[in-house]
Amino acid sequence: MSAAATAGLDNVGELSAFLMPGADGTGEVCFAVPDAYCAACIDTIETALRETPGVVAARVNLSQRRVLVRYAENIDIAALPGRITRSGYRNFPVDANVDPRHDAALAELVRALAMAGFAAGNIMLFSVSVWAGADEATRALFHWLSALLALPAIAYAGRPFYRSAWAALRVGRTNMDVPISIGVVLTTALSLFETITGGEAAYFDASTMLLFFLLAGRTLDHLMRKQARSAVDNLAHLSPRGAYRILDDGSVSFVRLADIVPGMRFNLRAGDRVPVDATVLSGNSQIDMAMVNGESMPLAALPGVALPAGAINLAGTVEIVASRPSSESFLARMTAYVEAAEDTRTKYRRIADRAAQLYAPVVHLTAAVTFIGWLALGAGWHTALLNAVAVLIITCPCALALAVPIVHVVAAGRLFANGVVMRDGAALERMGTVRVAAFDKTGTLTRGRPRLVAQTPADPLLLVMAARLGTQSNHPLSRAIAATAPCESAAAPIVTERPGLGVEATIDGIVWRLGSAAFCAAIDDGEDSESHVWLARAGAPVAMFAFRDDPRDDAAATVAAMTRLRVPVQLLSGDRPGAVATVAEAVGAASWAARLAPEQKQAAIARLRADYGAVLMVGDGINDAPALRAADVSIAPATAADIGRAAADFVLTNDRLAGVPFVLSVARRADRLVRENLGFAVAYNAVVLPLAISGHVSPLVAAIAMSGSSIVVVLNAMRLRLGAGPSELAAQQEVAP
Repeated sequence: MSAAATAGLDNVGELSAFLMPGADGTGEVCFAVPDAYCAACIDTIETALRETPGVVAARVNLSQRRVLVRYAENIDIAALPGRITRSGYRNFPVDANVDPRHDAALAELVRALAMAGFAAGNIMLFSVSVWAGADEATRALFHWLSALLALPAIAYAGRPFYRSAWAALRVGRTNMDVPISIGVVLTTALSLFETITGGEAAYFDASTMLLFFLLAGRTLDHLMRKQARSAVDNLAHLSPRGAYRILDDGSVSFVRLADIVPGMRFNLRAGDRVPVDATVLSGNSQIDMAMVNGESMPLAALPGVALPAGAINLAGTVEIVASRPSSESFLARMTAYVEAAEDTRTKYRRIADRAAQLYAPVVHLTAAVTFIGWLALGAGWHTALLNAVAVLIITCPCALALAVPIVHVVAAGRLFANGVVMRDGAALERMGTVRVAAFDKTGTLTRGRPRLVAQTPADPLLLVMAARLGTQSNHPLSRAIAATAPCESAAAPIVTERPGLGVEATIDGIVWRLGSAAFCAAIDDGEDSESHVWLARAGAPVAMFAFRDDPRDDAAATVAAMTRLRVPVQLLSGDRPGAVATVAEAVGAASWAARLAPEQKQAAIARLRADYGAVLMVGDGINDAPALRAADVSIAPATAADIGRAAADFVLTNDRLAGVPFVLSVARRADRLVRENLGFAVAYNAVVLPLAISGHVSPLVAAIAMSGSSIVVVLNAMRLRLGAGPSELAAQQEVAP
C-alpha cells in the first residue's frame, strides 16, 4: 500500500482491516511513520496520540519507524491518522499482506543516493576545469551546465529531508531534518546567485556532494538498524502465511494465519513450518527447533507432543490441532519480548532523549549567532552564510538519539540467537549491576524430573490418592507422583494449590492434603538427602513419599561461570535442608537456605541486596514468583510455570542454564557500549561545533562528519554481534553442555 493511497485514510471501513481487537475490550492498530528519525519525533507523535480521547497508550518504535496505538472501545478510530498527520508526519496503517522483506524506505534512499552521486560526479568534472583557471566565458558556461545538472538532482535527492522538514514546520515544530534542509537550500541558492551574477565561485558540486554524503549516511544507518533488528525480522519471517486445514469431510482448505482459532486441525507436511502453537494428533516425524529455541537436536513429533509456532517439520506428514491463535503464539510472544527491548525508556535513554529535544532551538540559535558574528568581524555575507550552514549540518543529534536503543536492540537479538528472550529492555541495564545471584533448586539447578524412590507405608491406595491430587499441580514432585501411580487413578474434583506448601482437595467430605511436612502436620528432621512429600487425611499425615532429583548436567559449570564473573551464587529452596545441602555441594553454590516459604524467599532477596547489592533471581515455580518480582532482575528457565515466566525479565527458550552467565556477560558489555556511545556523542558535538563556528569546517565536511557520527555509534553497538568479549567467550566455553 503506497503512502499516497493511505495518507488520507480517514474512515473506519478502510482501517478495519488493520485493527487487532483484544480480549479485554481494548484493541491495537499499527501505523508506519516513515518520517520519524529522532527523539523529538517520538515525543511529538506519542503526545499527539495520547491527547486523543480513547487512546490508552501509544508507543513509537524508532528503528522500525512505526507507532503502535492501544485504544478503548469508545474511541473514534478514524481520528487517529489525522492526529499523526497534524503532528507533521505521514502515516499509513501496517498492511499485514505486504511482504515484510520489501523495504520501500530503503528503495527511496537508494534512488536518491544514485541521483545525487550521478550529479555530483559530473559536476565535479566541470569544477575541475574551473579550478584549473578557465577563462570567464568557459567558467560561466560550466557554472550553468552545473546548475542544469544540480537543480533537478537536488530537488529529487533531497526529498527525504525536505518532506520531513516541511511536515514538522507546517505544524509549528522542528526536527533534525529542518537544519539539514535549510543548509542544502541555502548552499544551492548561494550557488545559483553566483552563477546568475557571474561570480567566480559556485558551490553546486558542494551541494550535490553534501546530499550524497547525507544520503549515504542515512542509507547505511537504515541498513545497520535493519541488521540490528534482524532477530525481530527473522521471527516475523518464521510465521507462514497460513496452513492447510482438515475439514470435517476429510478435505483440506487453506486458512490464513490470522483466521486460525484453537481446535482447528491441520496437515503439516515435510518442510512446513508450524503455523501456531499446536499439539500433535497423529503421525511420526522430527521437528527442527533450532530457529525457535537454539536447540540443534530435532524434537520427536509424536501424538501428544506440543509444538511451538515457527518450528519446521523435517520428515513425514503429521496431523496437528491448534492450541492458541496466532496473536498468542510462541512467535508472537517472543517478537513482543524482543521489541520491548527497544521501546523501554531506560535511565540512559531518558538522558539521551532529553538532550536530543534541546537540539533544535540550540542549534538554530547557534547558527544565527555564527552568521551575525562573522558579519560583525568583517567577513562577507558569503563566508558568514557558509559557516552558519556548516553549524546547521554538523550538529545533528542522530548519534545521541541512537546511542542507547541501538545497543539494546542488538543485545536483544544476540540473546535471542543464544536461547534467551529479553522481556524488558530496562532489565538489561539492571543486569549489568548484579552483584549476587539466587537460584531456586527444584527444576532450576536440578533436572526438575524427580524420581520416586520410596513410599512409607507402601500402600498402593495411598499412592493413588496422592496421584489424584498431584495430577492438577504443576509442581515437579506432584507430577512425579502422578506419573508413578496406577493409570486408573482419577483427578480430584476440586484442587486448591497453596504456593510453597502443596495442594488441597475435599473428596467425599474428607480434606486431603499433599505437600510439605508443615502443611500436612508431619514431623520431618530434614537430615537425609532426599526430598519428601507428605499425604494427609483430615489433618493427620498418612504417607510419606521420598524423591531424588539430580542436578542438571551444566548446573555446576553455570555456578562456576557466575563465580568467575564475580557473582556468588546462593541456593534458595523450600525443600528439606538435607536435600538442599546435597545439591548446593554438588553444584558449588557459595551458600544455601532451605524450607523457605514464598514470602521467606522474598525476605532472603532483601537480605542479599543489603549484603551485596543488586540481586539476580533464577527460578521456575509458582512459589518463586514473589522472589522473581522482588529481585532487581530475574530469569526463568524454559520449564518455568506460566506465572514464573510472566514475572521474569528474561526467559530461557532452551533447556540450558548457560544462558544465565551469558546474559550477565552481554549485559556488562552492553553497559560499556552504551557509555561509550553516549561519551562519543557528547565528545563529537563538543569538538565539531567550535570548529564549525570558527569557520574551519565546510558544509561538505560537516555532512561527512554528521553521517559518520551516526555510523560510528551503530557500528560500536554491532560489536555485540561481531565478536565476544573475553568474559563472555569464557562463559560460553565453560558452560557449554
